[in-house]
Amino acid sequence: MNQTLYMIVDLIFRLATMLFLVRFLLQACAADFYNPISQAVVKGSEGIAGPLRRLLPKTGRWDFASLILAWLMGIAFAALITMGSLGPAQYLVAGLIRTLTILVDFYWWSTLLLVIASFVTQGNYHPALSLLEELLAPLMTPLRNILPTAGPLDFSPMVLILLLSILQQSLPRAYGLV
Repeated sequence: MNQTLYMIVDLIFRLATMLFLVRFLLQACAADFYNPISQAVVKGSEGIAGPLRRLLPKTGRWDFASLILAWLMGIAFAALITMGSLGPAQYLVAGLIRTLTILVDFYWWSTLLLVIASFVTQGNYHPALSLLEELLAPLMTPLRNILPTAGPLDFSPMVLILLLSILQQSLPRAYGLV
């Protein structure tokens, strides 16, 4: 496959996977539903996730329809790139690894963005930053509870980026699809 075409297809599938993963995380973290970005994610994913959500049983805060769709995006990308040369189990694993990689990348970049924004926009409200703080809270709060306080300095983002970097390196690069 042409390198440019591969990059375009990769971007489209990454964005679709990210849409469904963020939709899953919004509900799992009980993020602000009235945030305009939350509304855009919900509207953007409802057309595909809605019918699947009606088929799956209700599970409280967990939106498994969006999670399954994110995984299916990884499987579809693997199938498209390898042209059907893998077995069914290999596609399932490749889709899972790709979905996890995209999730870890999302958390890594979100943490970095919040760190940079904390220096630039101190005391200002922005819906995107507020939403990222809510989505990162389940990862940051346990770190903040463990790490000793250092006055106004918060070392939890640095530790989280380090842990996510280790996780990025430990995830296998399955079949060159991630």
